[in-house]
Amino acid sequence: MKPLSKIFEDAGRYFEKGGRFEQYYPLYEAFDSFLFGSNQTTNTAPHVRDSIDLKRIMTTVIIALLPCVLMAMWNTGYQANSALQLMGLSGPDGWRGTLMAFVGCDPESLFANFFHGALYFLPVYFVTLVVGSLWEGLFNLIRGHEFSEAFLVTSLLFTLTLPPSIPLWQVAIGISFGVIFAKEVFGGVGRNFMNPALVSRAFIFFAYPAQMSGDQVWTAVDGISGATALSQFAGAGPGGLMDSVSVTWLQSFLGTVPGSMGETSTLACLFGAFILLITGIASWRIMLSMLLGGLICSSFFWLQGSGVNPMYNIPPHWHLVVGGFAFGLVFMATDPVSAAHTPMGQWLFGLLVGGLAILIRVANPAYAEGVMLAILLGNVFAPLFDYFAIQANIKRRRLRHG
Repeated sequence: MKPLSKIFEDAGRYFEKGGRFEQYYPLYEAFDSFLFGSNQTTNTAPHVRDSIDLKRIMTTVIIALLPCVLMAMWNTGYQANSALQLMGLSGPDGWRGTLMAFVGCDPESLFANFFHGALYFLPVYFVTLVVGSLWEGLFNLIRGHEFSEAFLVTSLLFTLTLPPSIPLWQVAIGISFGVIFAKEVFGGVGRNFMNPALVSRAFIFFAYPAQMSGDQVWTAVDGISGATALSQFAGAGPGGLMDSVSVTWLQSFLGTVPGSMGETSTLACLFGAFILLITGIASWRIMLSMLLGGLICSSFFWLQGSGVNPMYNIPPHWHLVVGGFAFGLVFMATDPVSAAHTPMGQWLFGLLVGGLAILIRVANPAYAEGVMLAILLGNVFAPLFDYFAIQANIKRRRLRHG
C-alpha cells in the first residue's frame, strides 16, 4: 500500500487549493480517506475525549449490520428455494435460473440458499450504492464538501428494508428521493432531521404500494404467496388467533419467515445491538425506552382485547419478533443524527416511537407495520424533546444557584 499511498500524496497537490483540479478535491479526498484514512489532526488545546471518528463509527455500524446482511441473503434464498421446491420447479426464470443451474435450488443447501439470495440482494444494494453515491458526489462537488462514509450505512439500511422482488428502477427512484429531499436539501451529512433510509423506503411504499405490500412481494418467485406473520395476524378469522399463523415464535425470532430482506431476524438484530452498545455507538436509552414503549402499548391492547380487530389480541412478546420492530429499534431509531441527543430527550423519543409503532400496527389493520412511520414521526419530535430537556436543566440550575 505504501507505493499507492505515495502516488496519492504526489497527486494531491493538483487537487488542493490553487491546484489545476481544485474543484474536484472532494472526489480526491473521498478516495484518499476511504483507502488510507484521514491525516488531519488537532493543533489547538486538547479537547478530543477518545480516538473515534466518523469513519470508525460508520465502520462499526457496518460490522454490526453484517449478521442482518448474511441472514438477508440466506433467508431470501431459502424462501425462494422452498417455494420452487413446493411448485416442483428446478429453478427461477431468466439469468438467475442460468446461474442457479450450477448450484441447484435445494433449500437444505446452505450454499444454494446464500447464492440464490445474493442474486436478489446484491443487485438491489449495487443500484442503491451507485445511484445514491452519484447524487452525493454531485452535491459534494457543487458545495465543496468532503465525501463521507455515512452513505455506506444508509445504502445498506435501505437495501435491508426492501422486499427481494422490488424492481431495480424503483430502488433507484427511492434512494434518489431520500438522498436529495431528506439529506442534501438540508445541507448534507449531519444536518438531516429525518433518517434518509427510512424516507427512501416510505417514498417507495406510498408511491408504489403494489411492489411494497401484499403477500407475493416477500418471496422471490412469481406466483407464490409468502404472507408475513403480521399480515396473517391481521387476516385472522373468527377462530383462534394463533391458529391463523403458520409460523412459530421461534421461527420469527430466528428470521426463517417471509419479509423484508434484512428485517426478519430478531436474533441477527441482537448481535448488531450488542456490537453497537459495547462500542458506545448507539444509545441504550433509546433502545430500552422504545422496547418499553412497545411492550406497554401492546400489553394495553392485549389486555383490552377485541372481537372485531384481531390485532388487539397479539401477545406482547410476538410484537417484538414480527415485522421490523427489532431492526428499527437497533439500527433506525438510534441514528445519532435524527434521534434525540439529551438523555431525557432520548427516553421520551424511544417511548414515543415504541408506543406509536404498536399503535399504528394494531389500530390500523390495513397497514400492519408501523415502525417506519413511528420513527419518522419521532425524528420530527426529537428536537422538541431535546429543547424541553435543556430548558428543564437550565431551570434546575437557576433554582440551585438562586
